[in-house]
Amino acid sequence: MKDPGASRRGSPPALISKRIAELGDWRGKTLARVRALIESADPDIVEEWKWVKPTNPGTPVWSHDGIICTGESYKSVVKLTFAKGAALKDPSHLFNASLDGRVRRAIDIREGEDVDEIGFKALVRQAVALNTASGAGARRRRTPALLSGGNPQIAKAEGDAPVRAYLAAMPGWKRRVGSRLDALIVRTVPGVRKAVKWNSPFYGAGGQGWFLNFHCFAKYVKVAFFRGASLRPLPPGVSKQENVRYLDIRKDDRLDETQIAEWIRQAAALPGWTP
Repeated sequence: MKDPGASRRGSPPALISKRIAELGDWRGKTLARVRALIESADPDIVEEWKWVKPTNPGTPVWSHDGIICTGESYKSVVKLTFAKGAALKDPSHLFNASLDGRVRRAIDIREGEDVDEIGFKALVRQAVALNTASGAGARRRRTPALLSGGNPQIAKAEGDAPVRAYLAAMPGWKRRVGSRLDALIVRTVPGVRKAVKWNSPFYGAGGQGWFLNFHCFAKYVKVAFFRGASLRPLPPGVSKQENVRYLDIRKDDRLDETQIAEWIRQAAALPGWTP
C-alpha cells in the first residue's frame, strides 16, 4: 500500500515551515505570525503534523497535553480551530467561526486583517491551562529524575518524542533555553535528525552523523558543536577535544540567535560525529 505521507516526510516543525513557504502570500505570512504568537505564549508548545491523507497533505497542529489549535489555510481565510474553544473565555471576541459547536471554536483571519496579539496569546494560555488541568493531560505527564546540574534522565531513543520529553523536563529557565535552541535548530536545518543519548539531545543532518548536542549544568546549558573548530567565528568555549567547541548559555544571557543559527548552518554542512 502506498504511504500517503511519503512525499511529506520530515519533522513537524519543518513541514509547517514548508507549508508557510509554499503558500507564499498573505496566508503564509499570517500563519507564520500566528505560529510566532503561539510559541511566545507557550515556550513548551509542541508542533505536530496530522491527518495526512491522499487528498490532504497534512495540517499544522499545536499541542500541549493535547491539541491547542490547528492552522488550516483556505483560499480566502486562515482558520485557527481551538480544540476546546467553547470552554475558553474570549473577552476580545476573537472567535468568529464554528460558534454553534459544543466543543470547538475557530478564528477566521482574512487578507488585511490584524491579529489581536494580547487576546490571542491569552486564548492560547487558557487552552494550555485547561489541557494541563485535565485528567488526560495529568495522566500523560511524567517527571523524569533530574541528575547532577538539573539534567533530565531520559532513556536513549531516536526521534522527536524523546527530545520533547527532555525539553519538558528541563528545570526552570533552562527549559526556555532548550526549547528556543530546539526550535532554532529545526528551522535552520529542515528534516534534522534527533535523538537522546547519554541524557542529552543530539541533532544530526542526513547520514553525516551528529553535529550538535546540549546538556544541563547547574548554572548554564552547554551547547557542544562536534566540529566547532571548523566554524567561523569560533564558538567561545574551548574543549579538551581538538574538534569540539562549546557555547555556555546562562540564565540572564541574551541569545544571539542570528549567530547561533549561522553556527548551526555551518555545523550541519560538515561531516558529523559518529559514536
